Amino acid sequence: MKKRTFISFDYDHDHDIKECLVGQARNPDSPFEITDMSIKEPISYNWKENARRRIKSCDVVVVLCGEYTDTASGVTAELTIAQEEGIPYFLLRGRSGKTCAWPHHIYSSDKMYDWTWDNLKLLFRGAR
Repeated sequence: MKKRTFISFDYDHDHDIKECLVGQARNPDSPFEITDMSIKEPISYNWKENARRRIKSCDVVVVLCGEYTDTASGVTAELTIAQEEGIPYFLLRGRSGKTCAWPHHIYSSDKMYDWTWDNLKLLFRGAR
């Protein structure tokens, strides 16, 4: 059974890498599926409630880390929600060859994993 996945990413800088992950979900041997959970409406007073509802409906949250993830308040909020709701998550290095910033509110035990197809398959099977 494929894991229903929420992608947390820096909308201003990392939309391109989010689309790459969505593309990989279409591979026939993909262990995950992505229903587009992006919140398309402008940031409003209840966007966190909408994010919480969407995160709770998923099996796992992938936090795509790019060069400016530490400044993306939405990523911090989504990560915090996943932690509060007990939804498993992992951090994925979104840009090889570049320094990827850690989001705020991580645990000291969190790791950032290299983005390879083999790693993705392992991570979605719980190897983290």
